[in-house]
Amino acid sequence: MTLFYDARGNIYGVVSPTSLRGKGIDIPERADLAAGTRNHWAASAIASECEWDSASRPAGGKAHRCDGLLVGPFQSEPPFDLLIVNTDGSLAERSGNGLTIFAQALTDQGLMDAACELRVHHDQTDTLSPVATRVEPAVRERVAGFWLELGAPAFGPTAVGAQAVGQVFLDRAELSHVSALAAINPQWATSQFVRVGNPHCVTLVQQISALPDNAQMLQPALFDPLKAIAFAPPVGGGQPCGAGVNLQWAARQSGNRVIARVFERGEGPTASSGTSASAVACAAWRAGWVESGEVAVVMPGGIAPVRLRTQGDTVLSVSLFGTARLQA
Repeated sequence: MTLFYDARGNIYGVVSPTSLRGKGIDIPERADLAAGTRNHWAASAIASECEWDSASRPAGGKAHRCDGLLVGPFQSEPPFDLLIVNTDGSLAERSGNGLTIFAQALTDQGLMDAACELRVHHDQTDTLSPVATRVEPAVRERVAGFWLELGAPAFGPTAVGAQAVGQVFLDRAELSHVSALAAINPQWATSQFVRVGNPHCVTLVQQISALPDNAQMLQPALFDPLKAIAFAPPVGGGQPCGAGVNLQWAARQSGNRVIARVFERGEGPTASSGTSASAVACAAWRAGWVESGEVAVVMPGGIAPVRLRTQGDTVLSVSLFGTARLQA
């Protein structure tokens, strides 16, 4: 049985490999083998578990009832292996909200009651698999949730495999110019590439009005050119990143706050994304918009608290706090 959880408006279905096999979906018993053979089963799993039935899809809404599928665990005790399946059938290396949801599902199943490691297996060729994340139950401002330790980010085009991008400067910070983004909107001319286990392109805008609207991003006039940038071939163009890239837009607010919008690789516009929030906080710090410590990243689905630990001009580590609730 697939259970659906909500983390700041980001919704994932959680399903065990055994459950999928019971529905005739031929997924291997090992996570690494499942990742290597996802072309044989992932699309069927998405169609079975994530598509709306004809009577339930909201008018003008997404084609799927959730932002992806979390397949796992493949073990009955930690560390736990899982797969993050995007709705286009591709695999993600990491998802902050997805891992928060998976940790809550493990807790609800009585499998997790202390800090442990979650290992995401994938088939991307530009980074190692699995990508491990330490997840620790915690209470923040009287709210129970989890801190996810995402490690040290990497910056710049080489960190995400970006090709043929220009160089620009913002307050002495060396950033990138992605011509395909600037062609859509001239205010989208300054971007920071960040890898926090998965690849991100954070476009820094000077006015909140320059942030794209999620409803607009669902319309073909904007969805199609963004999909060509964000999605890997054959669905997208793979430019500037051959493996695709998650897109974000960020605008500065007073204090340690940043407003953000997200267009996910393999999915499209989404109400929130944990790794996107982490990438936005890192990019904002590098641009001098925020200070080290806790950064609030404001997205349509809610506020993501991100903790930056820095030394000099280096981000030593980034952590994300998240909560999730089971949908009725």
